[in-house]
Formats: sequence, C-alpha cells, structure tokens
Amino acid sequence: MRTTPLLLAGVLGLTSLVAPSTHAPLAAQGHQVFASAQSTQTFVGTITDDMCATKDGHATMRMGPTDAECTKACVAAHGAEYVLADGTNVYTLSDQQTPEKFAGQRVRVVGALDAKTKKIQVQSISTAK
Repeated sequence: MRTTPLLLAGVLGLTSLVAPSTHAPLAAQGHQVFASAQSTQTFVGTITDDMCATKDGHATMRMGPTDAECTKACVAAHGAEYVLADGTNVYTLSDQQTPEKFAGQRVRVVGALDAKTKKIQVQSISTAK
C-alpha cells in the first residue's frame, strides 16, 4: 500500500503542518475584533421620534399640540422609535420605555455609542440643565 503525505500526516497527528489551523485568531479568520468594550459617553439633545427628527421637525406630522405630544403619538400610532437629536446627529436609543417621560425635553443620555449604527446603549436619561 502506498501512503500519501496527507494520510501519513493525519495518522501522525500533524494536520497543522499540512492544513491551515481552524484555531487561528479571530482577526485572522476575518472576524472583527474590538480591543475593548465601547466607552461610556454623555450625549445632550432632545428626545423626539425618528419620524419627526428631520429638519422640518414636528411641523410635518403635528400629531398633537406640543412636540412632546407629537412624539408620543408618532411612537404609539405609527411605530416610530424614540431618538435623541442633538442638532447635528440623530441617535437611536436602546431603551424605548424611559424616553416617553422625557418626550420633547432636552436631556442628558449616558451610554455607549455604536458608531456604525448610531445607536446608544442607554445607561441613564436625565433632564439636562
């Protein structure tokens, strides 16, 4: 019987010599690896909804007499999400319950930002001074 080098290597347990290891570091396998967890930041802006977080604001939808009422109505009736708008950026919020009581208000949100999705993993929301 003739033995091939691959068969012989397999028998001797030397597969790592003839084939790439499946135990390579994740980055070498094409996976994205983060050096550390996302850092906590503080963001200041207004709680609104993603439908009205445009340059026209609530004027387009006007689902209530105030911006706060419009925001709550858009979330309840149209499936909009609460967001934080700071005048330049609009951030989606991971917590969709707490923002209701701050709708239309200027707030301080503490959390970690996923820059790729512009979503804040909310740790806390409080009224901004």
